[in-house]
Order: sequence, then structure tokens, then C-alpha cells
Amino acid sequence: MAQFFNVLPPDEARAQWLAQITHRTGDTPDPGALERAAAAQDVILAGTIPSPEDLPAFCRSAVDGYAVRAVDTFGASDSQPAYLTVTGEARMGEVVTATIEPGQAYLIHTGAMIPAGADAVVMVENTQPAVEQEVEVLRRVAPGENVLQIGEDVRQGAPALPDGTLIRPQDIGALLALGLGGEQHPIPIRQKPRLALFSTGDELVPPDQTPGPGQIRDINSTTISAMAARHGARPDRQGIIRDDPEALSMAMRIALAPPDAADLVVVTAGSSVSARDMTADVINGLVEHFGGPGVLVHGVAIKPGKPTILAVIGGKAVLGLPGNPVSAMVAFWLFGIPALFHTMGAPMPFRPRMQAVLTANIPSSAGREDYVPVALAEEGETITATPIFGKSNLIFTLVRAGGLAKVPLNTTGLQAGDTVSVYSFPG
Repeated sequence: MAQFFNVLPPDEARAQWLAQITHRTGDTPDPGALERAAAAQDVILAGTIPSPEDLPAFCRSAVDGYAVRAVDTFGASDSQPAYLTVTGEARMGEVVTATIEPGQAYLIHTGAMIPAGADAVVMVENTQPAVEQEVEVLRRVAPGENVLQIGEDVRQGAPALPDGTLIRPQDIGALLALGLGGEQHPIPIRQKPRLALFSTGDELVPPDQTPGPGQIRDINSTTISAMAARHGARPDRQGIIRDDPEALSMAMRIALAPPDAADLVVVTAGSSVSARDMTADVINGLVEHFGGPGVLVHGVAIKPGKPTILAVIGGKAVLGLPGNPVSAMVAFWLFGIPALFHTMGAPMPFRPRMQAVLTANIPSSAGREDYVPVALAEEGETITATPIFGKSNLIFTLVRAGGLAKVPLNTTGLQAGDTVSVYSFPG
């Protein structure tokens, strides 16, 4: 059996790896992306998009109530209401041409245009009818209160969405609100990097087959593909490769060759230290044909995922993942997703995390980062995290989890009652 590798801290390993990945995908416009909303989600913008107009384009009411001159309500209260004359009604979708004079009010509905002369809206619950065409105002309002101003959402010419944005449903809504995304206003998006994904192992069978004795279903190719697609990639599952170095080498050569060359390559399993470990040797064997530098890191100070391989072939990222499903998903989250954004020339999006209180001890060893699945719950104002312990080949430890608790590199564990950072996974 091979000697155990020298592991690097994850941040150091990732930085060394990304620094050597020089390949970038190109940019291409997709004129109909926002007309096909499902296609627009999870793509990366290529270039900042300026707003072509003010949004809102006119002053409108944020509530149902009465449009007024704020100064006419100063001093109003339940015991001393202000009495205003109601001179009209503003409905949604209508152009309001009236002007509010001192002592007047205008009945208005949410979203309707604010009449000229008015600078605030009194909520209807803070008023009551008086005599005909008169309203009692029971609370003062400040200038601008309950009014959406022109350009309050976004000003014309201001960045609507910055370069490198990973499009979410709310981003689609924002662009459609500005009239963007059709044939007249195409949205430039970065090409989705093609991720060639290989599963290796004599014990693997496709997920739709019943495993025989000693066999297991291949789930890694599908879970990693789903994570990659969620972050703007075009996953291309290459099937199961048996434990044959020549077969893996040939398959990877085909995936890296033009005309439809992969932008990144991921191999699951074959990265643990064993007599039949072949992934690192196969990767290094590709250097002569495609260029190096080859394997940079074989082993990262994390649990799960320690046997991860970080390599570069011809300037492209090559990632060797452990075969156990939990290890593979955690390692791809830590390294594969940053490599995708790096290859697209886009900034890595913020990884949401929260602070939670542990309900049980988490043992660890100094010199490694642990990522432990946890179940989350609310207890009053406190979020609690209950560790879900299980071996890294047990996928349901992640199914039952609400996130991953991080045990820092140089600690020997965390105690019940400690506050821990919990990352949303696999976001």
C-alpha cells in the first residue's frame, strides 16, 4: 500500500490550486434567456447591466389610504384629528392629473400614482370618515412616508446587476421589471463550463439497476452533477469506468480533446490510498499530451474528504473526489464549486452561514477542519445544532441535515453549549 500523503489545510490547498487554473470559458449573449425563465436561472452574467430606466418610473403609494401634504397632518392625533377635504380617488393603472392643494386629500390605492402636490400617504387605518367628502386624519405623517419615490428601487444608469451575478429568481424578476431579456435587450451570459464527470470502481452499477453481491449503485455522478448545475455548470456524466488505468486515461483524453473539450474534469473514487489507487497516476500521465502541471495536492486536512486530489491539466481544473457520497459532496462544495466560478472568471458567491448553539459534543483532531452534518431547530431566539454522526458512505446523514457545522482547523473538538458556524449546504 502506498505511503499516506502529506495533507494541506483546505484554504492553502484551494489557493494553490486556483492559482494554477488558467483556463477560462468565453462569454456569449443569450437574447431569450429571460423569456425562458427556467433557462435563465443559475447562469452567470457576463458584464454589469445598467438600468435603462428609473424604477419606479412614477411616485406611487405603498399603502391604501389618502395622499396628502404632510404639513397638513402635523399635530394630528386621536383627540385632535386633522380634517381634510377629499377631492378625488387614485386607482392603480390610471394617470392622475389632479393637484392637491392645502387642506385637501386624495383617496388612493396601493400602487396608484401620487397626485401632484402630495408628498405623503396616510394609511387608511389611521383615518376615519367625517362628513361627506371629508376625512379625519388621526396620525401625522412625515414627508415621503408611504410613498415609493421615482428611482427608489434603482436609478436609470445605475448597475441593475453586477458582472458575475449568479442569476436567482429575484434577479429574473428585477430584469423583467426593467424590460430586459427579450430580443431587443439581450442579456450577456457566461458560457456554462462543461464539467466531465467520471465515476470509477468495479463495484459500481447504474442507479436504475439492482446491485448484486458486493455491488453498490453509483449516486455520486448524479449528486455532483446536480450541485454543478445549480452553480452554472453544464455537467456531462461520462458513465462508470472500471478500475482500469488505461480505460480511465483514454476516457479522460477524449473528454479533454476538441471539439467539445471539457472545461473541468471530476473523477469520483479512486483517490483513496490503496493498492489500486490509480487516479493520481492517470492524471499525471496526461501532462505529456495536454500540459501540466498535473497533481498539485493529494490530500487535504478535512473530514470528510481527506483523500481529495487537486490537479491541473493544460490549465484546466481536474478534481479527484473520494468515493464515499458524503465525502464527495463536501469536497466538491469546498473545491469544485470555487473552481467552477474561477473558470468562468466570476467571483465566488457568498456562502450563507449562521451561528448556532451545539446540543452535543463534537470530537475532532487538531490540524484538520471537520464539517459535521447537523439538524437545526429554533428554541425561542436561539438556533440549535444537533450533530448527525455517521460514516461518510451514509448519504442519509446529509438528507437529515440542515447544514454543515465547521470545526476549525486547530481545535480538538467543540463542546455542547458552544456557538458554532453552520453553513448552508450545498449552496
